Amino acid sequence: MKKIMTVCLSAVAIAAGAYAEKAVESAPGAKESKEPVQAPVRENVRRPGRRKSGMPQQFRQRAASHKFLGYFGRTADGKVAKIYRIEGRGGLILDVTDYGGRVVRCYAPDKHGNLADVTLGWNTAEEYNKNGFSMGTLIGRFGNRIKDGKFKLDGKEYSVPINENKPPRHNALHGGTAGWDTAIWAVKPLREGPAVRGLELMHVSKDGDMGFPGTVTCKVKYRVMPNNVWSVEYEATTDKPTVINLTHHSYWNLAGEASGNVLKQQLQIFADSYTDVDDGLIPVKDLPVKGTGFDFTALREIGSMADWMAKNDHLKPMDNWYDHNFVLRGKAGEWKQAAIMKDPLSGRKLEIWTTEPCMQIYGAQNMDGTMDAKAAGKKLVQFAGIALETQHYPDSPNRPDFPSTVLRPGETYRSRTEYRFTAE
Repeated sequence: MKKIMTVCLSAVAIAAGAYAEKAVESAPGAKESKEPVQAPVRENVRRPGRRKSGMPQQFRQRAASHKFLGYFGRTADGKVAKIYRIEGRGGLILDVTDYGGRVVRCYAPDKHGNLADVTLGWNTAEEYNKNGFSMGTLIGRFGNRIKDGKFKLDGKEYSVPINENKPPRHNALHGGTAGWDTAIWAVKPLREGPAVRGLELMHVSKDGDMGFPGTVTCKVKYRVMPNNVWSVEYEATTDKPTVINLTHHSYWNLAGEASGNVLKQQLQIFADSYTDVDDGLIPVKDLPVKGTGFDFTALREIGSMADWMAKNDHLKPMDNWYDHNFVLRGKAGEWKQAAIMKDPLSGRKLEIWTTEPCMQIYGAQNMDGTMDAKAAGKKLVQFAGIALETQHYPDSPNRPDFPSTVLRPGETYRSRTEYRFTAE
């Protein structure tokens, strides 16, 4: 069966994979280095001036480009991670590491043309190892939760290691204890004409990896367009029947990372229902959003229904906040708008479009101000960002009433999501 998901982000210059490998090998002492060189950190990038409409004046003659920035640290199992930069003609800049395909930084222009990093994350691979939160990463082989880590496929039961074990939660989350976020992905440059740059990332997940059947070969293309759209396109094949549910787990704060919480920023979700869950955060049934704190059918402040959420005892397992699946209008595979997020002060606006049937919302309620941000001296406070994860339903392998996540030999999984950045 076929599925499609592409994620479009703004035009950025791309860090070339082959070029990157060459650059790494030619660096003096690179192979012997015990301590990888940290890539330069851009806390704020400012550009003066802006046209009232269209592309900011300072970016109009800018060429799309790609750069290998350097080493990013080491993974938990000691592998060296690298980081690349994609720069788009419209001003959008992405810093991407091959470690889980993470988007480490995403610089987007505000209404005056000033750039700020609008995604949460950290400056080294070691911090990602330590802090978790699936920060900014590609998620696979199966995004979201599988109850008890078990599912049946063609009459045979499979088990995925439990990595969410906080009773009554007992789930395999985001692919198990070593999902695709822990892998070093093969990277090569992607160039489409003079204005589009990107990266193609590839990962081979062997038969039995985290208990899943079949060897899956997955390619993910990050494209940055001149109109500040970041596109992520997934494609995967398998040699045995398996299940697959891929997504991207960036956290967004359109005022800039470490600028505070996002409760005053605005959100609209193109969904008339959400998925109610039990105390283990496993789906029960879909419910209408109307008249509830889950009603984002019109643009509103993210925190405007905080009192309703706090008074709802049924939401205590989620700390009385958002960790829920929203059922988007339209069928799986259809191109549809999923969400709009807006920061009134900076004027930044993010639109999300996808072919996926659902979007999981996680509101960063478990961040507590103890973790460092990328900006020096800053911390990630509670509600520091919001994750908007386009995907299929949680626990789909155990729910035949949900859109199927089964992939069989001879079929190609395809999925697409776009992140469209503007300012007004």
